[in-house]
Amino acid sequence: MSTHQTVEFLPRPEGRIAYTVTGTGPLVVTVPGMGDLRSTYRDLVPPLVAAGYRVAVTDLRGHGDSDTTFRTHGDVATGQDLLALVEHLGGPAVLVGNSMGAGAATWAAAERPDAVAGLVLLGPFLRDPAVSAARARANRWLYRVALARPWGAAAWAGFYSSLTKGRKAPWHAEHVAALRASMREPGRLRSFRDLALALTHSPVEARLREVGAPAIAFMGSLDPDFSDQAAELAWIQESIGAQGHLVPDVGHYPQHQSPDVVAPATLAFLDGLRSSAGAHGWAARG
Repeated sequence: MSTHQTVEFLPRPEGRIAYTVTGTGPLVVTVPGMGDLRSTYRDLVPPLVAAGYRVAVTDLRGHGDSDTTFRTHGDVATGQDLLALVEHLGGPAVLVGNSMGAGAATWAAAERPDAVAGLVLLGPFLRDPAVSAARARANRWLYRVALARPWGAAAWAGFYSSLTKGRKAPWHAEHVAALRASMREPGRLRSFRDLALALTHSPVEARLREVGAPAIAFMGSLDPDFSDQAAELAWIQESIGAQGHLVPDVGHYPQHQSPDVVAPATLAFLDGLRSSAGAHGWAARG
């Protein structure tokens, strides 16, 4: 992604969401997962722009360049931010989301079918993992401890690397260093911890039957967030009628671990929507 892009800000009730826009054509809006930065899409944006798409890349609430004043976090809040950005930029749009960002994008598609022309889901969480109540309590305790100062930024950087099993982008170390530096900025670790403690994907799962937008899902074959990656991908395909790609030698971040697979498949998906008369009126604006 170009270092010359101007960061813009979308006002929301509790703060501002940071985003950049590149290119012209039908709108594509991308959102990272929990604890990540919008630069996670740096290898995906250029081919989309070159193919004639206008690509907006956002930071989550409290992450990157977005404000740390937000009190509300999670899939629904993020989905509302995505819809507000689509409205601001002139939609409809295809939404691209990684991890919880995929859940937020899917919720947005159920909430506003007129605003969402399609979904590109990467390492998607569309439901909560099946864990015991005791394990859930232990996870909350772990978030409180691991994401505390002064070690929280380093702890997350290490955990992020552990999720990036298999292939790694040439700029992986640079990205992890940027994550660590970002989490050291005032308020960001607190915002991240608030998100981690509040996060549930149950509002997304409850609305999957309402999702009518065409979708494509990418799941890393080594993604440690899922005990059976192929089974989770199959469930997503069945639940929302998505195309599915199990990406070999990739963990939780297909967008930067395997752009050679994700970019061509995404472009083929987008081009199919663009040429389809039934793609929710998706059109170039701006």
